[in-house]
Amino acid sequence: MTFRSSLSTARRTRRILLQQSAALGALLATGKLWAQPPASVVRVAAAYPVPVGQQWVSCIHKALATTEDRGEIDYTYSENISLADYEAALRQYGEQGMHLIVGEAFHDEALTRQIALDYPDTAFLMGSSGRPQHPNFSVFNSYIEEPTYLTGMIAGGLSQTGIIGLVGAHPTGNVNRLMHAFMDGVYEINPDAQFLISFTNSRFDPRKARQTAFAMIDRGADVLYAERVGVAEAAEQRGKLVIGNIIDSQRQFPDTVVASALWDMAPTIERALTMVKRGTFHADDYGKYSQMRYEGAMFAPSRTLEGKLPGALLARVHARHRTILDGSFTIKLNDKPLTATNLAAIPLQTSGK
Repeated sequence: MTFRSSLSTARRTRRILLQQSAALGALLATGKLWAQPPASVVRVAAAYPVPVGQQWVSCIHKALATTEDRGEIDYTYSENISLADYEAALRQYGEQGMHLIVGEAFHDEALTRQIALDYPDTAFLMGSSGRPQHPNFSVFNSYIEEPTYLTGMIAGGLSQTGIIGLVGAHPTGNVNRLMHAFMDGVYEINPDAQFLISFTNSRFDPRKARQTAFAMIDRGADVLYAERVGVAEAAEQRGKLVIGNIIDSQRQFPDTVVASALWDMAPTIERALTMVKRGTFHADDYGKYSQMRYEGAMFAPSRTLEGKLPGALLARVHARHRTILDGSFTIKLNDKPLTATNLAAIPLQTSGK
């Protein structure tokens, strides 16, 4: 694993467990974490199992780094940690007395939650598909289904073949939710659309995502949903359009990325830090701070292509955008498993390289 600061090899020795039953009782009675607010700048550590350049992690890192630049926190992080070393990294930060530890629990929920129990005076803010755990394990995720639905509308209106490709990492709940929201948006504009779906089975494998995108283009897809990095490169080479996810890559691919659903982790981080500073941090679900009403999610049409998009299509998208913000239209969260398309079984529709 790579550490920004010169951290020693993480120790696996557990801190002697405190009286957890008494702590839980105090939390349930008061709703507050019993630890005192930090007397100085909040010390924050983040543990990332992938490079900070990965889409999802980059949003967390950016929010924390920006907060550090304002002088509000003392921030250190480790990146590209192997899953075998992830427990050690979290425990080292716990032993160092960090006020807030940010990370994720997707690979092993039970173990990560046990670590939080072992450090009850530390606030844990963890990416998770599960519920909060008393007393100090709060959860978050990139709930950007609302703008993702809007980008689906764009894709449905722009596809000439009616075939749209979706490239994701793993068919997990959070990825499934985004893909379903995207497809629902497509269907609002084109009920007859067809989808090619594939998963790289890797959090960060741009080469495989690029190859998958090429295969989809060969089979007729002219608009691609890039849940993973690497798709836009393939689309740019073949002159196809891409819907961006999580981060804004439109500047890098100005004639390829036609719209994006963006995630801003800043509202989530701001809320967690406020609770830590007050000494009131407790187990909570921070997922709502990734929604559009909290400005944690945004719909971003292409800056260079918006003038070339059909006016009627944009009018429908903006109208739906307004109904989402005023609460009169709600995106259904659907994490039903998706089945990958057998691309080899679909006849090639182009010979372009």
